[in-house]
Amino acid sequence: QVQLVESGGGLVQPGGSLRLSCTGSTFFSINAIDWYRQAPGQQREWVGSIDKRGFTAYTNSVKGRFTISRDNAWNTVYLQMDNLEPEDTAVYHCHGKSTTMRDYWGQGTQVTVSS
Repeated sequence: QVQLVESGGGLVQPGGSLRLSCTGSTFFSINAIDWYRQAPGQQREWVGSIDKRGFTAYTNSVKGRFTISRDNAWNTVYLQMDNLEPEDTAVYHCHGKSTTMRDYWGQGTQVTVSS
């Protein structure tokens, strides 16, 4: 079974940077990985995605600040977050949908942006 594991969260000051990782036991059955975030009391928000070929898409609020990338083996996806704002504080988790339309989720990693 596909397993997704997230890491890299932490506490950072406004304007700082973090890099999150999403690693799968295998991504071979997944064509794209999404990053989502959810703050307390808020709806889950789609942040961006990357497909197996490296094409990316982002929500408007993070364009120019966040960058999603992948390794050449398609087993790790990264979310590089620069110029972080307090509004970026949330639990971040990755998601993949297999070729059979089954959903896979990571456990989530906490990102806190505060001075």
